[in-house]
Amino acid sequence: MGQIRIFGLRYHSTMPRTSRLLALLLAFALAAQPLRANELPELGDAASNDLPLNVEKKIGQRIMHEIRWREPSYLDDPDIEAYLNQLGGRLAAASSDPGFGYVFFPINDPSINAFAMPGGYIGVHTGLIISAQTESELAGVLAHEISHVSQRHIARQVFQSKQISMASMAAMLVALLAARSNSQVAGAAMAGSQAGAISAQLAFSRDFERESDRLGFEILRKSGMDTRGMADFFERLQKSVRLYENNATAYLRTHPLTGERLTDMQNRQQSQPYRQVMDSVDFQLVRARLRAMQGTPAEAIRMFRSELEERKYASEAAVRFGLASAYFRARDWAAAEAEMAAIRELKVTTPMLERMRAELALARGDAPGALALYREGLVRYPQNQGMIYGNGMALIAARRFADALRFAELQLLNTPEDVRLHKMRAESFAGLGQRAMQHRALAEVFVLQGQTAGAVEQLTIAQKAGDANFYESSEIDARLREMKKRQFEELKEKRF
Repeated sequence: MGQIRIFGLRYHSTMPRTSRLLALLLAFALAAQPLRANELPELGDAASNDLPLNVEKKIGQRIMHEIRWREPSYLDDPDIEAYLNQLGGRLAAASSDPGFGYVFFPINDPSINAFAMPGGYIGVHTGLIISAQTESELAGVLAHEISHVSQRHIARQVFQSKQISMASMAAMLVALLAARSNSQVAGAAMAGSQAGAISAQLAFSRDFERESDRLGFEILRKSGMDTRGMADFFERLQKSVRLYENNATAYLRTHPLTGERLTDMQNRQQSQPYRQVMDSVDFQLVRARLRAMQGTPAEAIRMFRSELEERKYASEAAVRFGLASAYFRARDWAAAEAEMAAIRELKVTTPMLERMRAELALARGDAPGALALYREGLVRYPQNQGMIYGNGMALIAARRFADALRFAELQLLNTPEDVRLHKMRAESFAGLGQRAMQHRALAEVFVLQGQTAGAVEQLTIAQKAGDANFYESSEIDARLREMKKRQFEELKEKRF
């Protein structure tokens, strides 16, 4: 599969199928790092009709580790991820449980879908973002998923069947998740274990859907979004089902939409005063970026050029940004810079645009120019993760490894569990020729992604590198002992 780089990040030239993700999740649930038996409630106990929240969060966290570590369809793009978490955070603040700790992440898949995982992790397909005609439509789907999480619907589904064993509970949770995207994959994976019990629970119940509709609507209203967004989007999905009877969207297969639900949403919408809500610039830019990733660069260029010539756009800046992104894919730096210059004339500025300008300078080989743009951007947007990552990688590209190391370590004081920053440390140490500390830093990447065996391997390499001082060697030895102990405990859990 061919790969390209945009904004210093890797994208696949063709979108991988979601089935790969689902197979991964199922395999992980069945084999990797099982939960301790004493962390699981007794199934069938009337007092335990919910999965304990701490256990649910552990399951969700471990699945998320696997997605970030192994799944090619995970879209490692800090700008898009930051936008989803900004919008999702605004909605979560208006939910019934604003302190739950939601995490939103993009999946590079053209299908219209979103899914809630245990622990508040919510995946959003790029196809959903592109198909949303307004930001409020996208917000309506996210609000609906937030409500599934806040009401513990996934956990409650699992416990509807008292015949499910504790040993299969994690697998069951992930099977339910898998079915939300591809029922065929889920069905095949579940064929050998509790298939009958699981198949009856693949889709959210009507009661759960109605509850999420009601609460999602309230989230939209309280957050200041257009309450028409939810009903408008679901109505459009319903019409698509009528046109393509046997090809219902992935989202509707797992969130069955009845006429009663749609009528109820429309009635709620009509009871509210009209409120016009403008789309944010970031929403428009994110959609343009994702559209630029579709098809070949030449096709994307023709599409955006046509929209500009025919003036078929809600935002000229977004269309030009999409065109600049397409030119970037085509490695036509001059044409991309011309579009970015045109956007500057429109007086539109965001971190995403500033980072594109820096990435263009870096692509042309102008590392000092890129660093100057990043320095300016960090003054204006000091907390923006895209700016932070971009500046660090630009320092590495300029072979200023010591500066990159200091920068990464300074940022880690604020976000000590940021995997990207630990990778930056590892690359900086590699550039400085410090092999022991390079592998010590890589070990932390493995730890944060739930890969204890990988951490042990990296620390062992670091121990044998022979270029660490006394303090560094002592630190490596202590961390290796800690990881070996953790690895032993995990093996005991698997045997159990």
